[in-house]
Amino acid sequence: MVDVESSPEDEQNRLAAVHRYDILDSPPDGAFDRVTAVAARLFDVPISIVSIVDTDRIWFKSHHGIEVEEVGRDPGLCASAILSDGPWLVRDARADPRTLANPLVAGEFGLRFYAGVPLTTHDGFNLGTLCVIDREPREVTEQEVATLSDLAAVVMDELELRIGARRTVALEAQLRHHAELVAAKLQESLIPPQVPVVDGLDVATRYHVAQLDQVGGDFFDVISTDWGTALTLGDACGKGTMAAASAGTARWALHAVMIDEPDPAKALERVNTVLYRSTPNASTYVTALAVSLRQQVDGLDISVAVGGHPLPLIVRRAGGVESLGTASPIVGWRSQSTYTVAHATLAAGDMVVMYTDGLLEAIAGRGEPDDQALRSLLGPLAGQPADEVAQALDAAIGNERRDDVAVMVTRVL
Repeated sequence: MVDVESSPEDEQNRLAAVHRYDILDSPPDGAFDRVTAVAARLFDVPISIVSIVDTDRIWFKSHHGIEVEEVGRDPGLCASAILSDGPWLVRDARADPRTLANPLVAGEFGLRFYAGVPLTTHDGFNLGTLCVIDREPREVTEQEVATLSDLAAVVMDELELRIGARRTVALEAQLRHHAELVAAKLQESLIPPQVPVVDGLDVATRYHVAQLDQVGGDFFDVISTDWGTALTLGDACGKGTMAAASAGTARWALHAVMIDEPDPAKALERVNTVLYRSTPNASTYVTALAVSLRQQVDGLDISVAVGGHPLPLIVRRAGGVESLGTASPIVGWRSQSTYTVAHATLAAGDMVVMYTDGLLEAIAGRGEPDDQALRSLLGPLAGQPADEVAQALDAAIGNERRDDVAVMVTRVL
């Protein structure tokens, strides 16, 4: 055993290592308590301690046979033990010049025997000790010292496991945050940054992803054109970035086509061709709604084409709820698909609700295709502003979602 004198710089670095392990003032831990219990039993002593030497105190992570949780650094023997590069042994403290004046020896506590092994980090800093203490003098064998050193190594292994676990958790949180930022950026391509203001319409939208660190596969759009207003909404097959890529292709293809094409069926047919040809293995396909709104003499004409998607619901101002559309093939599934247009007339106060199947699942239950629960929810909301209806749907969805949810509520003013 060699005692080495600690310089202020060395002590500063050692304290930095202590704080790196973030163990000071942590709650009791069974793993460390078992080590001190075993050490006391093997050495047949009343007291065993796992100590951490702080700036001005010695804090006990585990203390077997003594109720004290910390002592001042000045009288503490552990503060001397950490200056050694090996075990620090005091066989009879009253006869050892290093400890004669120590208050723990000369005072009421009456310490006579101390054996401590430094808790040494992988980079050579002594955090504290594993020590055994007796009020009677005694001898200690090399085998006992080796056993104490092994138990000290177990304590350090446990500390390393904890710091490794914290680093893993921190890294996971960092990666998750990065994934959420990437997902949010990709998500921007699937929805307009701001829903345009359209004369005569009150529009509210909602978009909820099932997992924040994954980009959703739903999309929607509101397009002002020379012939009127186009509304689109859809859901891409699959999850993650591949689904987002399909959804982005579908959204922008529909946007480009419907600027000049008021017929939603023809728009879906053209986008079907785009999606089918974009991926040879036919993995790029979506369910989608294409809607045209054009002002007529007797009200607002709504034309709907459906590509394998839940039918939109019209909520009349008087409270009736009806679906509009004809089931047709998924968009991008076949090389050629034909879509059918359904028409209705909307009056002031009427609204149309478009949504992805994640909404039905959240409201009606897992795997439930029926829209009856949604109809029952929307009926009493007839005539309300679009955003209030969207808020009511938010409340019904809740925070636990198994699938992405996109909603568009459009009310005629």
